[in-house]
Amino acid sequence: MGRTLRLSEGRFGRLVLAELAAEDRIEAHADPVIVLQQRYDGLLFLNPGEVHVTPGPSRVLALHAAREWLRSGFPAAFEEDEAHPFAQGVEMITPRIRQLADTLAVEVLNDRFLSPERLEFMLQELLLSIVETYLARRRAASPLWRGSKFEDTRIRRAIALLRAKPNKELNMDELASQVGLSRSRFYDLFQLCTGFSPRAYLDMLCVETAISRLSYGRGKIAEVAAELGFSAQSNFTRFFLNQVGVPPSEYRRAASETNQHPEIESSPKPQLDT
Repeated sequence: MGRTLRLSEGRFGRLVLAELAAEDRIEAHADPVIVLQQRYDGLLFLNPGEVHVTPGPSRVLALHAAREWLRSGFPAAFEEDEAHPFAQGVEMITPRIRQLADTLAVEVLNDRFLSPERLEFMLQELLLSIVETYLARRRAASPLWRGSKFEDTRIRRAIALLRAKPNKELNMDELASQVGLSRSRFYDLFQLCTGFSPRAYLDMLCVETAISRLSYGRGKIAEVAAELGFSAQSNFTRFFLNQVGVPPSEYRRAASETNQHPEIESSPKPQLDT
């Protein structure tokens, strides 16, 4: 499949960042494949056994999603005997999924800064967004969320509110009240559904937003800090350093250099424990 720039493997399957030329093929074998293309507006879904021939040059992020990983999060959407989980081969990509795809591509290119936990989080966010946007819309009559970690509508509502404007000043007690839960019940359910505490989930969203802004030159670091609710740039720098391992200025510099020269071939890290 074209020229592989990066390869990450884990319980989610394989995530491949590649440069494709016209007529290059992407094949789905035993597992379905989700393809995010940088130069096209379509999001591609390949069921097992299907093949896509790229119409022109493009950088793609292809998730060869392990069936067990899909079923563990969304058993009703990816049933064991479901040969064709995706009814549509091509969908228009939403701004949220485009942002996730772009940030994932940057993170994978800068994989020396990418922790397994953050990769798992971003892929979970991607899959949740895909299920909400495409599968739930087409299968509204079926119990799509049955058995899912995200079956509780109150937690899905809380996640939507967190995503809408990631901000470190957000009051979790108020968020719990907004979705109709006590603080203790909210924390317990949120951890059960997502694998993260509400505060840790918010931190991941803040990192994701920061990386998106830093990688594409969207504003000064002080402006990014203010957008995310930090009272001072120094507080944001400490937070980013703790989460990512380098200061935001160094990450921005590394992302700029790597985007211009992504010649390093496939890298097997980071791997997630299976």
